[in-house]
Amino acid sequence: MPPKTKVTKEDIISAAIEIVRESGSDNINARAIAARLNCSTQPIFSNFDSMEMLKHETVSGAAKIFHEYVAKCMSSLQYPPYKASGIAYIRFAKEEKQLFRLLFMRDRSNENSSVEDETSDELIEMIAAQSGMSIEDARLFHLEMWIFVHGAASMFATTYLEPDEELISSMLTDVYSGLMHRFKNKGEA
Repeated sequence: MPPKTKVTKEDIISAAIEIVRESGSDNINARAIAARLNCSTQPIFSNFDSMEMLKHETVSGAAKIFHEYVAKCMSSLQYPPYKASGIAYIRFAKEEKQLFRLLFMRDRSNENSSVEDETSDELIEMIAAQSGMSIEDARLFHLEMWIFVHGAASMFATTYLEPDEELISSMLTDVYSGLMHRFKNKGEA
């Protein structure tokens, strides 16, 4: 009899991410993961103290995929870095609808931090350095810009509207330019 294949924590997280991709985060459960891995539920509960812990690790795995999207888009030099981060967010919503929903369209009121927190500070510092804004103004600028970006991404994630990337790029430029003009001319109204 051949030895049993050891199911790793990473295997379980990968299976959970694939389930989310195919049918949404509500379908993450021990039986579905075990069926995907062709094993019993025992390895799942040997690797994770609870389903809540597994779901938390699944969110972390999805966040890693998201950060790879952002890094790839920003390093491609197709767009300026700040714009590239917005394009990547929207592209992720379009190409990974269920993972986007898991990360950015769930109730996070009881969470201490978010996926965006990890990159927001870097982006805020970039805005401040490039524009001469204070960190406080750059933070508000980023918040206003990101509300627009999230709205566009949500339209893709829910298949409400799917404009092409060229139009999205143009719209991001318009919003960015308008906000930049307003922030630079703040005292002139």
